Amino acid sequence: MSRRVPLVVSFVVLALWLAAVYGVRYGLMEDVQWVGACADETSKWQCLVRSNLGLLIHFGVFGWGALIASAIAFFMPHRIGRVLAGIGLLLGILALVLYTASLAVFAVVIAGLRLVRAP
Repeated sequence: MSRRVPLVVSFVVLALWLAAVYGVRYGLMEDVQWVGACADETSKWQCLVRSNLGLLIHFGVFGWGALIASAIAFFMPHRIGRVLAGIGLLLGILALVLYTASLAVFAVVIAGLRLVRAP
């Protein structure tokens, strides 16, 4: 197996994750259809997901989770640190797209530094 295969797979996973997160943002959180439907009837499962996701965004759960995972990953050795940095990067991208950029910027930088560190 080539050394580039994990790198290519990582970029593909990040691109798919970014597309999925933007789909959630513009398809569920900002779509006028759901704003109107959830204002009238809140018992739909989509409205419950939208409401709970809004609470998670409001309290900064994604940003703090990304920052904590990235900070721990920076000091963890070997494979555990790389996995935690990947989780921190995915959560950081989620937080960047879903309105928690102030914490997510630092988390993405820390996770990226951990991922490019020589083994």
